[in-house]
Amino acid sequence: MEEKMKEQEPVKENGTEEKIKMSTGRKLVVSLIAVLLVLTAAVYGYGVYYFSGHFLPGTQVNGFNCSYMDQAETEKLLEKKTQAYVLAVRTRGNGQESMSAEEIGLVYKPDGSVKKLMNDQNRFLWFLSFGQHSALEVPSSVFYQEELFEQKFQNLKCLQDNVQPVDASIEDTGNEFAIVPETEGNLVDQEKLRETVIKALTTGDPVADLEEDGCYINPQVYGDDKRLIKDCSQMNELTDVVITYDFDDRKETVDRNVIRTFLSRDENEDLVLDKEKIADYVKTLGAKYDTVGTERTFETYDNRQISVSGGNYGWVIDQEKEAEALYQEIISKKIQVRKPEYKQSGMSRNTNDIGYTYVEIDLPAQRLVVYQDGTPVADTGISAGSGTETGVYMVGEMKSPAEVNGGTVNFWIPYEENAGILDNPNLTQSDVGFWEEGIPAVSDFGSGESSTDGGIWTDNSGYIEIPGDMASEVYQNVRSGMPVVIYK
Repeated sequence: MEEKMKEQEPVKENGTEEKIKMSTGRKLVVSLIAVLLVLTAAVYGYGVYYFSGHFLPGTQVNGFNCSYMDQAETEKLLEKKTQAYVLAVRTRGNGQESMSAEEIGLVYKPDGSVKKLMNDQNRFLWFLSFGQHSALEVPSSVFYQEELFEQKFQNLKCLQDNVQPVDASIEDTGNEFAIVPETEGNLVDQEKLRETVIKALTTGDPVADLEEDGCYINPQVYGDDKRLIKDCSQMNELTDVVITYDFDDRKETVDRNVIRTFLSRDENEDLVLDKEKIADYVKTLGAKYDTVGTERTFETYDNRQISVSGGNYGWVIDQEKEAEALYQEIISKKIQVRKPEYKQSGMSRNTNDIGYTYVEIDLPAQRLVVYQDGTPVADTGISAGSGTETGVYMVGEMKSPAEVNGGTVNFWIPYEENAGILDNPNLTQSDVGFWEEGIPAVSDFGSGESSTDGGIWTDNSGYIEIPGDMASEVYQNVRSGMPVVIYK
């Protein structure tokens, strides 16, 4: 028993020693950690303190490396760098100009901005700034002389002899519509350039790149624009037709350049024919070629040039029907020469729409002449009421005999409602004492006074009486639709 106990005692001593060793190791580790924490805290605290008066690593001020510098060092560096500063102004086409600090009186003047930047940096996280970059600016500390700057700025080559930008467009090449590429030009937005240059000067940026900084005024539409390409294709499809309007001595051609003005966009932004625009075009045709009531130059039987306007004779396009017809012709792509749809037609479609077959009535001379193809075929004195209106009229439905104003006449040639040419069977050509050396002598018949012979014509009626012995000749040479020119 004693021997066993003796054998166990050394084992107990060994276990105690191991425990003592482990306890000592733990104390050592704890001590080391404590030392490290103290050192770390000390280093961190020193860093916070240090960077309270110095810039963090990786800090640039106005483009200059100011890492670890204090306020005085930074301001001295900025002053030195500002004195030697030169701005490179890069222009389109690899051009370059310069603007130096000396040329514009650029100087650095400390104003506390550096100190403020330093105070604003996060010094408590200084240990995270290693390997990082921070770009700071103090534009308020840099000054230049306005007059020198403006002089240098206005003399920049990039502001001289600018080429205006031109959008890509669709033009007629003679055979089709095609896209004309844009002209980029080199027009500079002066205010944008001024802003860019001043920012570079005051922040120490060594380069002002006009292209990158968006200082150029560029085209709004380029040749590769998808909408432009689609429009060109649709325009060629929709305008592939030529329609010619025939106005005898004048023509109007509706080709692709006219039809392109008829186009508008639908809800899908596709180009389509716009009926309203076609109607507007037909309206312009009416304004140009309708002749009812327009002023006309007329050559009288005695070779005088007079102007006469008013009346109901002439041409009137049926704009509603013609607009629809033109739309259908363009859609069907039917190349043709066409005459418009008319509400009313005249004897001639030439500029002189009176033509050479007409009735001429000279109210002061009380004379009526009928022409056929420019030749006078009937010539007689008349008696016209004071209510007779001047103008160019159209002969209506002729009747022989006819009931007029409650009486019966042998010949009735109306040219307007309640107005026309009629015969007075009680008067003859000899009653008017006609033509002495080619000049009509006005008798009582042609005096404009009221006539009661036959009870037909009364003053202010607007009727025009002709002698009974001339009525048949006049009637036989006049037909419906013929112009009647009445003038004073």
